[in-house]
Amino acid sequence: MTAQVLPFAALAYLLALLLCGVRLLRGPAAHDRVLALDTLYVVALSLIAVLGMTSGNPFNFEGVLAIAMLGFVGTVTAARYLIRSRGGRDADLG
Repeated sequence: MTAQVLPFAALAYLLALLLCGVRLLRGPAAHDRVLALDTLYVVALSLIAVLGMTSGNPFNFEGVLAIAMLGFVGTVTAARYLIRSRGGRDADLG
């Protein structure tokens, strides 16, 4: 059952990657682009996890962890930049 569902999941993730890429390029504001980039890395790591399940390669999951750490740091950095560019304070971050 799993072997039949995983190709459809991979196609759905590829479609989501395409739509996130469109939002990243056409986003009217900077915060839309940051949100699209955040969603893009989450979908990318989900796709890599699905591909790891289909191939049975355990090294794909190490790639998922690396993308998750880098994506988190990138999102926090972009959020701090947006807050500072609008005149906010670091206390607003929590």
